[in-house]
Amino acid sequence: MEKQIIIEALFPEIANLFGDRMNINYLKACLPEAEFIDTCLTDEPAFVNQPVSMIYMGSMTESQQELVINVLRPYREKLMELIDNGCIFLMTGNAMEIFESYIENEDGSRVNGLEIFPTYARRDMMHRYNSLVLGEYEGIKLVGFKAQFSHSYGDNSNQHFYKVVRGCGINPSSMLEGLKRNHFFGTYTVGPFLLLNPLFVKYLLTLLGAKKRQLAHEDTIMAAYRKRLLEFENEKLKYQ
Repeated sequence: MEKQIIIEALFPEIANLFGDRMNINYLKACLPEAEFIDTCLTDEPAFVNQPVSMIYMGSMTESQQELVINVLRPYREKLMELIDNGCIFLMTGNAMEIFESYIENEDGSRVNGLEIFPTYARRDMMHRYNSLVLGEYEGIKLVGFKAQFSHSYGDNSNQHFYKVVRGCGINPSSMLEGLKRNHFFGTYTVGPFLLLNPLFVKYLLTLLGAKKRQLAHEDTIMAAYRKRLLEFENEKLKYQ
């Protein structure tokens, strides 16, 4: 008998800035028998009192980041315990920054993060960074889009999600994207990251104990992935 899969989406009422909610919607299509929990800002997170298989959070505004940090801070030790015990985390866009040491504003002031990762983020609200990104994780080619007012700094050489082939990593001087510890995956990629990367979805399903599961709309999504990959690998394509 398969273990019940429980996936918790944190704060979907605000953490959906670039349509990141489609990541959860696609997982629902792939795992119709799984239990999905939407945790709002005023709710106690489900992960506090019951086992969850995966925790997801998407992009949000900068002021909302500070609100989320304050909401999650009482559960920092529990979050660290879950990461250490192999719970799957997927943080897209600037949701990743909440788990860093701090976020620095242009005036030098800081917003303390959850300090689960030693890196830090630096905001530049007058300059939005937009880019395509092509990378590789565990032999899986990944494609994505970035749209952000901040970058992360510090050493993520032993805790990065994937290596960048084209584009940039956690900042324009890095070719190492995101943060990873155990099954925690953080990336600045925004929008429907899972829809863009069906092979990574298969990888997640394996971690969730659904290794042999066919993806929802697999033929269509794989065809779109292969076409996009060819476009992203085209040396004439501008990335910024």
